[in-house]
Amino acid sequence: MATDIHTHIVPAAFPAYAGRSGEAAWPSLCPAGCGHRHVMIGGKLFRTVPSCTAMAQERLADMDRQGIHRQALSPMPELLSYKFSADDAQAMAAVVNGAIAAMVETAPARFTGLGMVPLQAPALAAAALRDLMRDGRFSGVEIGTNIAGVPLGDARFTPFFAMAEKLGVAIFVHAFQPTGLERLSGPPVLGALAAFPCETALAITSLMTSGTLSRFPGLKIAFSHGGGAFAALLPRLQHGWRTLPTLQALMPESPAHIARRLYYDTLVYDAPTLRHLVHMFGPTQLLIGTDYPFEIQETDPLGALAAARLPPAQLRLLREENARHFLGGADQSSSPWPCQPQPPTTTPTGGATT
Repeated sequence: MATDIHTHIVPAAFPAYAGRSGEAAWPSLCPAGCGHRHVMIGGKLFRTVPSCTAMAQERLADMDRQGIHRQALSPMPELLSYKFSADDAQAMAAVVNGAIAAMVETAPARFTGLGMVPLQAPALAAAALRDLMRDGRFSGVEIGTNIAGVPLGDARFTPFFAMAEKLGVAIFVHAFQPTGLERLSGPPVLGALAAFPCETALAITSLMTSGTLSRFPGLKIAFSHGGGAFAALLPRLQHGWRTLPTLQALMPESPAHIARRLYYDTLVYDAPTLRHLVHMFGPTQLLIGTDYPFEIQETDPLGALAAARLPPAQLRLLREENARHFLGGADQSSSPWPCQPQPPTTTPTGGATT
């Protein structure tokens, strides 16, 4: 009954742009061969995604091979659309949430949704979250580590976090448009490999030092990629909190105390690192995460857990029980790339589909 809380979808199609402020950033799709699709933004190839991002049966077959009973489905992070106008972001959310809901509908015992809301308009996002949670196909939402460059701890996001705590929803925080890319030399994938962990650590720190996590202690909030570099950063924050009155004034609770009520996925690719996270944050706070179906995914999540050689009781927590608490209760009523995608032959206009 293992549950994977970190997986992504891309809708099977995007409608033609019907807004007024950002057509150049509105995505479209074109075929890539073998059922894969090219995501095009501004007429340029952004990313090629495998067919299982939109095909439930392929996804279910992969889950069976991995030993995963249930997936939480969240948007490909770039679809969160924080640089759009609020109206355009709402329109994109309708498309993405509709795609997630439709996939959940195909297998409600195997899928649950983590949708999206327009956080660049926090009051609107709070209302959208309330409306989304009336749909039993969703357990919560995915949000980015920053909102168009604004840190999550900024006071403007208070209405959203207040609503999330009130509703008891799951919030999955994914690294998004990370800072520090200009310091890297190498291929674009280094952004995910090296910048994402730092970005996630900064997001957690922002939520702590702003007092957000102390004002809303009931938030159910999980961080991608094992919390990134946060486990290494936490002892420094703890030392600063013990010794610096200025930091104590920002946080009524110690960073270590707050850290042990947050959730973190297991996507760290290394057994000693995973054991360290269990030691730092507690065995009740870790959740399976794979980044399915993208190129840096963990393809054998249960094997990765087994390699950590955790006690059986802790293993049960990480496989299933922690996710049940995070997502809100019971189930709701080899490579995924079999061939290489082909380069785009045309630049689609409007709402091209597969």
